[in-house]
Amino acid sequence: MTIDAAHGDEDYCYVTTTGRVTGKPHRIEIWFALEGATIYILAGGGRRSDWVKNAIKKPRVDVRIGRKAFDGTARIVEHAREDALARRMLLEKYAKSDSDLDEWGRTALPVAIDLTRSRDEP
Repeated sequence: MTIDAAHGDEDYCYVTTTGRVTGKPHRIEIWFALEGATIYILAGGGRRSDWVKNAIKKPRVDVRIGRKAFDGTARIVEHAREDALARRMLLEKYAKSDSDLDEWGRTALPVAIDLTRSRDEP
């Protein structure tokens, strides 16, 4: 799937997971970096974050970047090369707006969402 690179210039994306207990939608606004058809997010709360727990149990998520909506599959980044890529991209994108991101960049949990289909926002 091809995604317009301009989407990567947006400040935030919106990720909607399915509640692991309630089954209800849980939406967050979060910083992201776009590489191809994958977005990378750093979860400051790590695996303790509700949205991360939801994504682990039910990896199918909805993502909105600007006015475009996507279906996606979330996963914890496991490989060192991809981990380094995610951290570098996010720090390069956001360090200019907040110079105190070093600890976040080192300790947050990298999560990837592989965008599988673009769709019109209802």
